[in-house]
Amino acid sequence: MPDHKPKKHLLVALVENKPGVLNRVASLFRRRNFNVDSLTVGRTHKPHLSRMTIAVDATRGDAFKIHMNLLKLINVVDVANVSNEPHVSRDLALIKVRANDAESRNGLTLICERYPARIVDIGPEVAIVEITAQEDQVEALINELKPIGILELVRTGVVAMGRGVRILDSDYEPVRPITATSEAKSFEVYSV
Repeated sequence: MPDHKPKKHLLVALVENKPGVLNRVASLFRRRNFNVDSLTVGRTHKPHLSRMTIAVDATRGDAFKIHMNLLKLINVVDVANVSNEPHVSRDLALIKVRANDAESRNGLTLICERYPARIVDIGPEVAIVEITAQEDQVEALINELKPIGILELVRTGVVAMGRGVRILDSDYEPVRPITATSEAKSFEVYSV
């Protein structure tokens, strides 16, 4: 029986590190009317490649369609759906909360001890909590901090990587454009 219930899928794409690539990917989602839950982009260990992690609520069939449509984009080198294979995913959040009395500071410290969270800045009125964890743990911490008083919140979005030898990498090298000077130099080398 096909899976028709929307589920969060994590797609990881290797793309050329060029201007306009993010716009092309975002336009693809807009045209196909898919809602992106989070999208993170960063450089890889290869300067010509960037890595996108896209979290999208979709059925399995729709996730496959997204996967195939991403591969059609000229600047996309490779795509993997890591949702159904062993992977590590993390989300980072900075949360500014009210901390203007001893009770709220003590409560904040106790809450942070139950999570992979820490207080990274504290002042007379507010404190900033940092957490890097799986998305559900970040959500749980946010819910526990609401009674103290969240004043500001920012999240990076999910990043994911396959566990073990599940490596998404590429031998892709960008093609260098031929210029008049490079043609002349190659001609000089081979001329007799």
